[in-house]
Amino acid sequence: MATSTSSSGLQRGWGGIALIVICGGLISMLAFGPRSAMGLFLAPLSDQRGWGREVFALAIAIQNLVWGFGQPLFGAIADRWGEARVIIAGALIYAAGLALTATADTPLMLTLTAGILIGLGISGSAFAIVISAFGKLLPEERRSWGFGIGMAAGSLGQFVFAPLGQAFISNYGWQNAFYYMAIIMLAIPFLAIGLKAPAGGHKAAVSQQSFGQALSEAFSHRSYVLLTIGFFVCGFQVAFITVHMPAYLNDVGMPPQYGAWSLAMIGLFNVIGAYSAGVLGGRINKRSILVWIYLLRAVAIAAFVLIPITPASVMVFSAVIGILWLSTVPPTSGLVAVMFGPKYMGTLFGIVFLSHQVGSFAGVYLGGVFYEIYGSYDMFWWLAVVAGLFAAIIHYPIREAPVARLQPAG
Repeated sequence: MATSTSSSGLQRGWGGIALIVICGGLISMLAFGPRSAMGLFLAPLSDQRGWGREVFALAIAIQNLVWGFGQPLFGAIADRWGEARVIIAGALIYAAGLALTATADTPLMLTLTAGILIGLGISGSAFAIVISAFGKLLPEERRSWGFGIGMAAGSLGQFVFAPLGQAFISNYGWQNAFYYMAIIMLAIPFLAIGLKAPAGGHKAAVSQQSFGQALSEAFSHRSYVLLTIGFFVCGFQVAFITVHMPAYLNDVGMPPQYGAWSLAMIGLFNVIGAYSAGVLGGRINKRSILVWIYLLRAVAIAAFVLIPITPASVMVFSAVIGILWLSTVPPTSGLVAVMFGPKYMGTLFGIVFLSHQVGSFAGVYLGGVFYEIYGSYDMFWWLAVVAGLFAAIIHYPIREAPVARLQPAG
C-alpha cells in the first residue's frame, strides 16, 4: 500500500503506522495500569500501618501533582530528544517507585515513594508522552484516531490491572503486589523502541518558532487557556473516583471485590469511550465533544448519588462514567495539535495536563479531608456534579482553529 504523508508528520507506510500504534498502545496500557489500581491499596496499607485514610490520600494526591508538574518537563525533553528516551527513563523510575512503596513504613517514606517517585515515573512513561509521539510520528489524518487508540489502550490497562491488582493483594499481600507490578513495568523500555523517530525525524517539517515564543503564543490564546482550566475538572473528578470509590463502596456495605470490579468496568468502557472520542474528533467539532462529556458526567454522578447503591447501580454507573472517563483526552490533545501544530506538542499538552493533575490533587486530597470532616463522601459527590457543569460551560467558547501563524497566507 502507498505510504501516508502529511505536511507535519513523517512519511509512514501502514506497517510503520501499525508498529507505532501497537507499541504506544501497549506502553499506555502498562503505564496507566498500576496507577489506576492505587485505590485498592488504600484500606489494606492504611490498616496495616495504623494510619488514617488521609495519609495515603495525601501521598496519591502528591503523586498526581508531581505527575502534573513533571509532564511539561518531560514533554519539553521529549520535544528536544525524542519520546522513546523519555519513556525508558520514566519506566525505570516508575518501577523503582512501585518497589520502594512496598517498604515505606512512615508517612514521609510513603510520600517520597508512592507520591514523588511514582509521580515522576508516570509523567515520563504514560499516555501524555505517547500522545506526543503520535502527534509527531503519525500522519495528520491519523492523529485523532491514534490519540483515541492511545487512550483506549490506557483504559484497557485499568481494566486489566484493577482485578489483577486485587488478585495480587488477595493472594500475596499488598507489599508483594507492588513488587509484581514493578517487574511488569520493566517491559516498557523494550516497547519504547517502536516510538523512536528516524534520524532527524523530530526536526523535520517544523517551523522556526522558539520554545519561548511557543509558550507566549499559547498563554495569550484564549481557547488554550479555557482548555487548560477545563481540564482541571477532568482530573478533579476521575482521580477522586479512582482513589476513593473502593473505600466508598466498602463504607456502604459492598464487598471489597466490587471496588475492584467498579474500576475495571470503568476501564473497560473507557476503551469504548476513548476510542470513540478519537474517531469522532476527526469528524466533528472537538469542543462540542468535550461540552457533552462534562455535562453527561454531571448527570451520571448526580444519578448515582440519588439512586440507592446496589450491585447493579454500581456496575451501571461504572459503565456510564467509564464511557465519559478519559474520553476527554483525545479531543483535548487534538485541540492542542490543531491550534499550535506538533512541534511543541509535548510541552503544550504537558501544561494542559498539569492543570488536570492539579485537579487530581484536589480531588484525591479533598476527598479524604471531606471524609474525615463529615464521615462520608456525600458532600464531595455533589461538588463533583457542580464541577462538571462548570467545565461544560467554559468549553463552549473554545474555537477549533489553527493560530494565525499556521493559517495559509491570503
